[in-house]
Amino acid sequence: MAIVNNSDSEAVGALYKAFNDCKSEIAKVIFGQEEAVNMVLISILSGGHCLLVGVPGLAKTLLVQTISQVLDLSYNRIQFTPDLMPSDITGSEILAEDRTFKFIKGPIFANIILADEINRTPPKTQAALLEAMQEKNVTVAGVNNRLPQPFFVLATQNPIEQEGTYPLPEAQLDRFMFNILLEYPSFDEEVKVVRNTTSGKGISLKKILGAEEILQFQGLLKNIPVTDNVLNYAVSLVHKTRPGNPLAPEKTNLYLNWGAGPRASQFLIMGAKCHALLNGKFSPDIEDVQAIALPALRHRIVRNYKAEADGFTVDRLIRDLF
Repeated sequence: MAIVNNSDSEAVGALYKAFNDCKSEIAKVIFGQEEAVNMVLISILSGGHCLLVGVPGLAKTLLVQTISQVLDLSYNRIQFTPDLMPSDITGSEILAEDRTFKFIKGPIFANIILADEINRTPPKTQAALLEAMQEKNVTVAGVNNRLPQPFFVLATQNPIEQEGTYPLPEAQLDRFMFNILLEYPSFDEEVKVVRNTTSGKGISLKKILGAEEILQFQGLLKNIPVTDNVLNYAVSLVHKTRPGNPLAPEKTNLYLNWGAGPRASQFLIMGAKCHALLNGKFSPDIEDVQAIALPALRHRIVRNYKAEADGFTVDRLIRDLF
């Protein structure tokens, strides 16, 4: 599809149509999980990375694979295992026949990267994604190699309570725009899943968006105006998560070890812009910030022991800050 640039309203209309067309195609394969689908698409349109967290069997990997099929982008899956090395992700230099070193690109050189079970590999290998996720570069032997644009890491993670998992470093968690929790399906949704996955029925998906359109949508979002009160609300919400901050309420000082950094404020505004456009508004309001606040903040806040003992979840503490 092509984006009409005659006016902002037409571009917003194209964004709305593309979003809903993608959802319709994804719904052919993924039943339920509507909130997760919405947040992943918002992160892609906003230029952010996503972390999907849930127990095995909730279609985390299938969701990412399905999204890659409706986007006309290059796609690679990296299965994270305990013996995976950084060079298995980024690539490495080899000695060519002419006795010169040649860089062989790793699987990270694609538009969409499925980092499957990212917390099954040690921190040394997890760190191979840090530069790629932030600078969109891979540096090997002192040479910067630019990644294709747009570039997204859509990672799946098992709960850290499970055996054989390594908690992601805070620096890497902070690079994810959203941390999306996938829940068990309802009874009716699970009936649909079982019916469709145990039959011989084939499903074909249409390509909805390509690289050029996604980059144009990302540029459109950056040009959306934000009022001072919404900007101040997003920044104050982040400041309220930081213990010892003048804006921090009593619960923050009592229950949190540390809070979110400036990236959280940036992602709150970008996500709110996209959420607003998808709901017929040309500028975000406070409700749009709140709509994406949980996935944007929950992985940037660390509770202390007292919060766990008193039964305060991260999501509950974030909602209290609203």
